[in-house]
Amino acid sequence: DKVLTELIEPYELRVAKLREFLEDVKPSLRYDIVPLVDPYGPSVTDPSLQCLVVSEETHRGGEAVNKKRRENGLPELALYEILLMKDPDHSQNEEEKISSSSLRQRLLGTLLRPPRQDPTLPSRPYVIGLTGGTGSGKTAIAKLLGHLGAFLIDADKLGHAVYVPSGPAYEQVVAAFGAEILNEDGTINRKVLGAKVFGNQERLKSLTDIVWPEMARMVKEQIGEADAQG
Repeated sequence: DKVLTELIEPYELRVAKLREFLEDVKPSLRYDIVPLVDPYGPSVTDPSLQCLVVSEETHRGGEAVNKKRRENGLPELALYEILLMKDPDHSQNEEEKISSSSLRQRLLGTLLRPPRQDPTLPSRPYVIGLTGGTGSGKTAIAKLLGHLGAFLIDADKLGHAVYVPSGPAYEQVVAAFGAEILNEDGTINRKVLGAKVFGNQERLKSLTDIVWPEMARMVKEQIGEADAQG
């Protein structure tokens, strides 16, 4: 349930930061850092453990650990509850406590790494691909880029354009799926076509094998047009 899981730091980096913190607090401290591959980790199997540090929001988790330990014939752990630090600068959409989820949200819009230099790619036009699920903000970002002078290519519009009677995929799609997908005016009824491929991976692949190459070709044509316009 983590927010922005794509921006969670790699395990090795998190371990390095934790080790640095522990050594800073007390260099003589003995510790083991272990990856958690399930919700409990070694807390329900290690007989040498005596105490579990919890917060108010994880106290129930500590009780669940002790229940598992009893089932495994192990003594219960002392649950030592600590207070969580409040974040005085948290926004309305962020957690009140100091939280890695909030920090990841603040990373949005920053450059995580410089653009990759690929000698096989031309220096211009510089092509940016916007992807994401419904409601992720693609249209808003595209508008911002447009205001900055970007040439916008809408893949959804190209997807519709390939199906029109004069479109590059029209005849192939009709030949593959039959005249029953046509409206009276000869246009492709996308709902009827969609019903034919929905839930059928083989038919869906047949459709995308026709449509996607044509869309890619149209995108390349528009990129060339953008380049010609400078």
